[in-house]
Amino acid sequence: MRQLAGRISEDFINEVRGSVNIVDVISQYVSLEKRGKDYVGLCPFHQEKTPSFSVNPDKQFFYCFGCHKGGNVYKFIMEKEEVTFPESVERVAEFANIPMPQEYQEQPVKLNPLMQMHKEAADFYQQVLMTTKIGERGLEYARKRGLDDDLLKHFKIGYAPGKSDLLLTYLRGEGYTEDQLAESGLFVKSQDGRLFDRFRDRLMFPMSDESGHPVAFSGRRISDDPEEPKYLNSPETSIFNKSDLLFHFSEAKKHVRKEGHLVLFEGHMDVISAYKAGVKTGIASMGTSLTQQQVYMIRRITKQVVINYDGDDPGQHATERAVGLFKQAGNFDLGIVILPDKLDPDEYVKQYGPDSYQAAIRGAISTTDFFLQRLKKKYNLNNEREQVAYLSEAVAEIAALPNPVEQDLYVGRLAKETGVSLDALKVNLSRARRKQRRVDQHTSSEVLPEPAPLAPAADPQPVTRALKAQQRLLYAYIYSDEARDYLIVNGFVFPNPEYERLAKLWLNYIETHENVSLSGFLDFIPEELQSIIVSTDMTGLPGEITLEELEAQVRVLNLCKIDDEIDRHMQAIADARRRNDQTAILLETQAILQLRQLKLQEEEAVSDRRKANQGQ
Repeated sequence: MRQLAGRISEDFINEVRGSVNIVDVISQYVSLEKRGKDYVGLCPFHQEKTPSFSVNPDKQFFYCFGCHKGGNVYKFIMEKEEVTFPESVERVAEFANIPMPQEYQEQPVKLNPLMQMHKEAADFYQQVLMTTKIGERGLEYARKRGLDDDLLKHFKIGYAPGKSDLLLTYLRGEGYTEDQLAESGLFVKSQDGRLFDRFRDRLMFPMSDESGHPVAFSGRRISDDPEEPKYLNSPETSIFNKSDLLFHFSEAKKHVRKEGHLVLFEGHMDVISAYKAGVKTGIASMGTSLTQQQVYMIRRITKQVVINYDGDDPGQHATERAVGLFKQAGNFDLGIVILPDKLDPDEYVKQYGPDSYQAAIRGAISTTDFFLQRLKKKYNLNNEREQVAYLSEAVAEIAALPNPVEQDLYVGRLAKETGVSLDALKVNLSRARRKQRRVDQHTSSEVLPEPAPLAPAADPQPVTRALKAQQRLLYAYIYSDEARDYLIVNGFVFPNPEYERLAKLWLNYIETHENVSLSGFLDFIPEELQSIIVSTDMTGLPGEITLEELEAQVRVLNLCKIDDEIDRHMQAIADARRRNDQTAILLETQAILQLRQLKLQEEEAVSDRRKANQGQ
């Protein structure tokens, strides 16, 4: 058992694991769909287009057939949140609303120094805002923007006073080195090499990674000084890349199952206003256009996305671009919210109230409706030549829809709106479909640019006959007392050292535990062995195993061992020929002949057993 696990009782570990459904926990990170008895989704540990990540609710396991990560609910949290085993127990206990034991002394999470520095900076800025005299200026501004204490705490908003070295002095006092301070992005360096606070007299919005750790800041100018930028963002650092960060993402994904979608905004004030209005799933890119990596992050959580960018022309152009990125990634169900009077979400909530805004989100239109509305504004429909151009472009957009019912619906609507006959539009639609098919055939062979991978998928271990046989025998060793006794009595040893180690660990586990489960066993063994257990268990092997099959699998391993020996002697003959050592060649050849005779006997025994089984 892990050394750290001893700090929490095994009974508590089992209680917490047994009180949650792994599907519910993983659904906070991955959009899962039921497929047979399992749930599948895009792997959160490596980049992929086709889902290979599987969750089995019966066995309470997850496993990725692409990168081969697997384990129970604790292992998932450890991998995804990059925490220790005790910390993963604590996270799952929190999810299950089970308090940690009183005797468990919570240890602070050891973060990367820059991440720890950002956490302390966020705490510092909020402390200044909420509790100090110097922070009253920031608090007054926050109140004017409608930010109450609950919002300030939820979004961890703070205030950076106008002084040039306040944060610097504080963090130096916390023991950070000058190199760490300079690398953090929280400070600027003068020509003479001195450091100064980057953010001054600004309301501070922490930007957190997918696990909720602050890694950057966006500072809103409080003064009316036009020389100062309205928003000032952290530069990119070793822990912050603006292309793969979404504001409020770590919190929003917790509410996706309840609200059914994520809502994409342009800025973080829109997210905050929407949250105040009851929309908990708001996210935003950090002052930049949406990126492919951000689209992939969203896709892992949900396919249902509502885009609510600003109502002005730049906001609508940004919506068009975002729709293009989502369509390029494929398999999204998109809705578009267009607010009246070119308002942004923050302005709309203040003017019309939370209920009206929630109704606007529920009434999101399709991307085709959005495109057609934009198209109408592009043309003068009182001019016949421009009306023809409008219809041509509109029909081309409709032809790209995959659903014929949708195509029929929109073409019928076009006919009513323009007075053009439905038959004429359907002729144009048929032509546009043929053209679209040619485009699809051409583009399907092209490889679209991929976002940077989260992590390279591990090279799979070749599934040899020997490996398959060992998987079957390990499965039998775990699930069948009779099979295990047979293998032990006959002195069987797994050729693969990791499999043999697992067999011994399983024997120790069942001898020392009253309540035995495979999910519990995973907490008992080293991490490097867990994926072997999970992959073996999720290969769909039959539950029962006969003595005849046991013997057959052992013989398969014997045959594989003989083949390995023959290969070794063949290599020795090649070496002997290079040395012109005739005696060695003769001895190695004799050894090969003996091994081939032994192999023939083994194969005949397997054949005789198969015939005997067929005759029964």
